[in-house]
Amino acid sequence: MMKQQLSIYYQRLKSLVSAAGVTMIPAALLFLLTPFMASAAHAQSSWTANDDDALLFDLRSGKYRLGDGVRGYQTDKGICADFADVIMAFDVPIRLDKKSRRATGWVFAERETLIVERDSDTVQKVNSTKKLSPGEIYDTPEGWCVDVKTLSNWFDIELRPDLSNALLIVETERKLPFQKALERKERAAKIRPRRNFDLSSLPQSTEPYKFWRTPSVDAVVSAGGLRDKRSGQELDVRYELFASGEVGKASFDARLSSDDKGVPESLRLRAYRTDPKGELLGPLKATHVAVGDVSTFSTPLVSQSAAGRGAIITNRPVDRPDNFDRTSFRGELPAGWDAELYRNGQLLAFAENRSDGRYEFIDVPLLYGQNRFEVVLYGPQGQIRRDSKSVPVGLDSIPPRKTYYWAGGQEAGKDLISFNALENLQQAGWRGGFGVERGLNAKTSVAASLFSLQLDGQRRNYIEGSVRRAVGPTLVELSASSAFDQGTAFRAQLLGELGNSFITAETIWAQGGFRSDRIEQNVNGKHSLSVDHNFKLGSKILPFHIDAQYETRTDGRSSLDVTSRASLNLRRFSLTGELKWEKQFTDIGSIPDRIEARLLANGRIAGVRLRGEATYRLAPEKRFERVNFTGEWRAGDRADWRAELGYDVGLDRGRAALGIIRRFDKFSLTASAEAATDGSVAAGLNLAFSFGPDPRNGKFRFSNNKLANSGQALAIVYRDKNRDGKRQPDEELVENVELTAGQSTALTPTDAGGRSIIDNLQPFRPVLIGIDAGSLPDPYVQPAIPGVVITPRPGIAATVELPLVSAGEVEGTLMREGGAILAGVGLELLDVEGRVTHSTQSEFDGFFLFEGVPYGAYQLRIQALSAQAIEVTPVLNIRAMVDDDNQVAKLGAVVAQSGAVMANLGGVPTGAPGGAPEP
Repeated sequence: MMKQQLSIYYQRLKSLVSAAGVTMIPAALLFLLTPFMASAAHAQSSWTANDDDALLFDLRSGKYRLGDGVRGYQTDKGICADFADVIMAFDVPIRLDKKSRRATGWVFAERETLIVERDSDTVQKVNSTKKLSPGEIYDTPEGWCVDVKTLSNWFDIELRPDLSNALLIVETERKLPFQKALERKERAAKIRPRRNFDLSSLPQSTEPYKFWRTPSVDAVVSAGGLRDKRSGQELDVRYELFASGEVGKASFDARLSSDDKGVPESLRLRAYRTDPKGELLGPLKATHVAVGDVSTFSTPLVSQSAAGRGAIITNRPVDRPDNFDRTSFRGELPAGWDAELYRNGQLLAFAENRSDGRYEFIDVPLLYGQNRFEVVLYGPQGQIRRDSKSVPVGLDSIPPRKTYYWAGGQEAGKDLISFNALENLQQAGWRGGFGVERGLNAKTSVAASLFSLQLDGQRRNYIEGSVRRAVGPTLVELSASSAFDQGTAFRAQLLGELGNSFITAETIWAQGGFRSDRIEQNVNGKHSLSVDHNFKLGSKILPFHIDAQYETRTDGRSSLDVTSRASLNLRRFSLTGELKWEKQFTDIGSIPDRIEARLLANGRIAGVRLRGEATYRLAPEKRFERVNFTGEWRAGDRADWRAELGYDVGLDRGRAALGIIRRFDKFSLTASAEAATDGSVAAGLNLAFSFGPDPRNGKFRFSNNKLANSGQALAIVYRDKNRDGKRQPDEELVENVELTAGQSTALTPTDAGGRSIIDNLQPFRPVLIGIDAGSLPDPYVQPAIPGVVITPRPGIAATVELPLVSAGEVEGTLMREGGAILAGVGLELLDVEGRVTHSTQSEFDGFFLFEGVPYGAYQLRIQALSAQAIEVTPVLNIRAMVDDDNQVAKLGAVVAQSGAVMANLGGVPTGAPGGAPEP
């Protein structure tokens, strides 16, 4: 009242002074009266909070929804929002004290302090203080309702109300902390396992073979100079080209490599067809047919996998190993690359670059159960490629009444076109064979094969057979082989699981001079036993492996090899220690033992990725054999440094190297320098790039990705206005949409033409290409389908079209017969194909809501576990149609019954879509 009287007095005083012609009044009087006037004017307001003006907003920043809603009002001066709701939605440390009528804290950084004093009607932002104007803050039943323009000024952002969609939209040029947190959360969600789909039930896209497809090419060119104390001065120029394409409706690949003088050294060519479904060559139902440079199969007693020029055909599954107890990994290893092999997270082996451009991990042991292998390739430009493969060993290794076959022949050790490449003399010459496997029942299978090999220039022919049987938690295989000229061999193999231990035992007996790829000359016995066990050290798992191999010969010599290996995966480091003991016996006594220790390390420290290998001999004399360390760290978004330190005792030479790797969009470049303790120096330059047809325009594109070794996909995203699943010329192409490929997200969003190319797809492994719904800024636009399944082929881009449709909501209330509310019950929404597209839970009052539901027809179902818990059938005869006429499909009260029938009360009639009565 006093403020009001003072305000009236002030106005009258001004009028009197003006009427009297007085131009000056005491400054002290005006100074005292002005604050009272400002406060009084602010206190006056003709608007008061009422239900008719109440609003409820969704606070959104781009594609992200913040908080659980913000209350507000439409005032006579604009829109205001509840300050407490905004604080909670932004998660800022501001304390709002209604009793003292103060708000204190900071906004998005500690330096951005904010103090609001209602009693003095002032707001202090950092070091700036100003008076609150009328209409900036209103007192409502919920608390302080602050005008959105004022909030925008306090938070240094733009808050834009969208009354038609009940949205309060955040617009800002800088990246705010809550946005960064939401992006981190989204990235973490993307690497978690997604919902597993049965790929065969999803839409499929098959890229037809053509008589000719221009190949994609991976190229590596290197040049270097060397001044070595032993070999003198040299200048090396090497290149390697790997191409993949199609010719004559078959895939082909080719690899051309040179020697260190730039002269072509070998040319490998292969034409093949691979079909995981086994639909090649009509009644043969082959999964793989190849001509050119191929690899043969291996067997327990006779043949070992070899590479050479020839042909092969099989109907075996693409990822099936040759033998149930071991498998082999072989692939292209470009110049300057090296490879590591992991099994169930344990580092098993390391392969460096070699002259023939391949890596090989031969006869890698398998454990009973699931074996997850990963071959990790490291390139000279810092590239990392991973090839994962799961090999199960158990009862279902060969399905009952299923027959697998293979047949092939090759000249081992020779490329199709060889210039001066070295050959494997032991396996040189033509070889061929045929084999079959048959599953008799769920526990028993048999196999038989015929072979003709050339060993050390002598032709040898073999017959081999085996039977495999599951006995409890073990698999046992008995094999026998006979050479047509002389000798027989027998083998027994056991793989089993005992508690947390995996046991593998093998014994081989050879007699009569039997010799093959598997059994060397004069060997008459090979016996081995290995145990793998996982020890628990607190929260850590320590995988431990030990194996012993005993070999006997016809001349009386024998040997015993024992190897133990332990791995430890720390937070940032993986360590594998290996101890090997070799002991030999002869008729004249034993030879001194040889004991060697090896340590492999792989990890990251303070932003530096470290890889190291050290070998130390413990007997017969103690010394370091060799040690090598490699460190890599970032030099920017597109560059990395690489440093190496090594020492070789045999050469009595230490070496140090430093290089920088620069990745461009179209190629990668590496420059390196090296020096040794004996005065040798070297320097080199390495250029790597790939090029191939651009599926967007038919022209060529260059890339630093390996286009020829991997598959590609061109995805086109469009708005399917008529929801027919086919892109029409007038339907809009959508920009800036992220895509998914299996469990990963494509790095490049769609361009202005709605297109994005996904590289680095694993060849011949079906993968689901879909839309990452989290990247869509409008929640009412969603993917029409989960995605499209393709089976990539090397060097070839498959085209998929992904439709976006409008989306709505499905809501209702779940209750029992008699009206009891069902809260916390899991519900699922199924599309017309029977796939689960959305999941939710009923709230405390039985209300349920499915958001972002693409237009279409759906069926409601109770989740199996929830239905079992509340003792009702999960099947609901409730259908909902979401379309332009029913953007919110209101199902009303859905009553769960204990029988097979569900009733719908007060909403959509049972079985009717979207409220329309059934005909």
